Amino acid sequence: TALPISMSEKETKEGNERIVEMDIARGCVQVLNPKSRSGERPKEFTFDAIYDWNSKQMDLYVETFQSIVESVLEGYNGTIFAYGQTGTGKTYTMEGIRNDAEQRGVIPNSFDHIFTHIARSHDQQYLVRASYLEIYLEQVRDLLSKDQKKRLELKERPDTGVYVKDLSSFVTKSVKEIEHVMNVGNQNRSVGRTNMNEHSSRSHAIFIITVECSETGADGENHIRVGKLNLVDLAGSERQSKTGSQGERFQEATKINLSLSALGNVIHALVDGKSSHVPYRDSKLTRLLEDSLGGNAKTVMVATIGPSDYNFEETLTTLRYANRAKEIKNKPKINEDPKDALLREFQEEIAKLKNHLAKKGKKRKKRRVRKRKDSNGEIIEEEYDENEDEDDDEDPAAALKERQAELEKNRLALLEDTSLVAEERDRLLSEVQKKQELMKKEQKNADTIKAKIRAMEGKLLIGGKNIFDYASEQQKQVEEMEKKLAAERQEERRIQKKLVEEADSALEVKESYATKQQEVDDKTRKLKKLYAKLEAQKDEIVDIQEEHSRERQELLEIEEELAKELKLKLLILQHFVPPEESEKIFERAVFDEDEGKWALKKLVQAEEQEMMKRPVSALGNKRAVTEFERTAAAVGGNPRYKRG
Repeated sequence: TALPISMSEKETKEGNERIVEMDIARGCVQVLNPKSRSGERPKEFTFDAIYDWNSKQMDLYVETFQSIVESVLEGYNGTIFAYGQTGTGKTYTMEGIRNDAEQRGVIPNSFDHIFTHIARSHDQQYLVRASYLEIYLEQVRDLLSKDQKKRLELKERPDTGVYVKDLSSFVTKSVKEIEHVMNVGNQNRSVGRTNMNEHSSRSHAIFIITVECSETGADGENHIRVGKLNLVDLAGSERQSKTGSQGERFQEATKINLSLSALGNVIHALVDGKSSHVPYRDSKLTRLLEDSLGGNAKTVMVATIGPSDYNFEETLTTLRYANRAKEIKNKPKINEDPKDALLREFQEEIAKLKNHLAKKGKKRKKRRVRKRKDSNGEIIEEEYDENEDEDDDEDPAAALKERQAELEKNRLALLEDTSLVAEERDRLLSEVQKKQELMKKEQKNADTIKAKIRAMEGKLLIGGKNIFDYASEQQKQVEEMEKKLAAERQEERRIQKKLVEEADSALEVKESYATKQQEVDDKTRKLKKLYAKLEAQKDEIVDIQEEHSRERQELLEIEEELAKELKLKLLILQHFVPPEESEKIFERAVFDEDEGKWALKKLVQAEEQEMMKRPVSALGNKRAVTEFERTAAAVGGNPRYKRG
């Protein structure tokens, strides 16, 4: 999907011209080279869908992104990510303006979509949780963590693939809650000012929504589907000469461009088909998006471009990038009954607590013996029934109250019974009191368990319940109509593309002609078309070579800056660290391939060797001894040699 922004006020004032033309019906973007010779044809790119500066956010969502979110609700993995030059509207596309219904972006619209779907479903149970991370200077950071200095590690498992260790996840029950989670994360995100963007994103951000759905299958068993939606806002590609970045901003730009270059290499390797190795491990970004690029996910990439002639090279690079990416073939599948489904853990824990509560409240009869005096004053023993646990279907809370009432009744009966021996009465009253205290404790435990059950059930969403008011039947019909219109527009674009393809293929079809002149004219026309295509391909090759040369020059500049930084650090090391100490550091240093950084080996491995013992003195003592102490020891503790 290609999405250009309109000319900015700054570009208009500086006299820049628009060089981008769009044919929405055909899904075609044309870019005119501002330095081209007269008569040169514009460069043309075709995509599944394109949107110009007059398009609406909701049209973009309904036509392009809605199907991805629907797939996630069905149990697939889905990814939506925005790519483009800095300042072209990636963050606006993904987030938009939340308080304006017409300008809300992909992320808030997907929130509404998910919870509306849950409200309209029936006989299904849902668990929705959210995580938020950013990749800043090639370090993964949890934007929802209290400790923002903590850096997280990437791990890999055969069943789930690459994941972030210790990444926090929050269960959300409504649009308001999940928006709050995102707002908290946005406050911690790294942004900065450059010459091209007042609020430039200095990191790649990924908002992850996991939707777990439980329903009873045809076999009568409970089945769980887990869909994961990755909403990716990539930092913009930029050139130092245009952004004017220096110092920390230059370091950030270097890391951003390197990770985007690694992403481009992965896309190229996947599309090429000849590469036996796909370099996912070249950056943290490509490792996290491994499933989204050629793996188990449905993916949509939106490329944002600037229409100004000032950004011609960047616009062309972005369109080529997106044109290659659309050739990637993913292999998505439904994630059904995964082992690590949190919804299943919740259901099992709730069932366990309810079972435990039910057992506590059940009763059975037990025979007890007590002593009392008869009419003649003789002490006799008699049996009576006492409640104890048994298997019945009585309500635990009601059973507990009944037992408490029965104990109170027994206590009052004992106090009124004058025929009992005093000692026996005291003993029985003591037993009743202990049982009452025990039952109070049981009541407290039962209340705690009930509160825990309510808290866990509160995190689960039951399909069919009205989560928010506007999920009405009328709105549902409107949304269905919008889907239908979007499908019709997509079909129209598909037919337009097919007609263009058929017109091109018609050049190769052999035709019969009435006269030789007619044949000459027709073949001349076809030859001109083919020659124009050949010239366009030659120009494309020249442009790609120039682009490659520019990228190579940029990489050389980055390499030069990094070399300068390395030389500075070596200079500091040589002048402030003793050579023997720096040698020890070099010996201990090891490079961690997964983390992409150097680390120091531990000085002592506790399992392999013991700590070194303290060396003894020359005379064999545990510590060095002065001459004064040796003399004092020789004279047998003479007070003259004692310390004052």
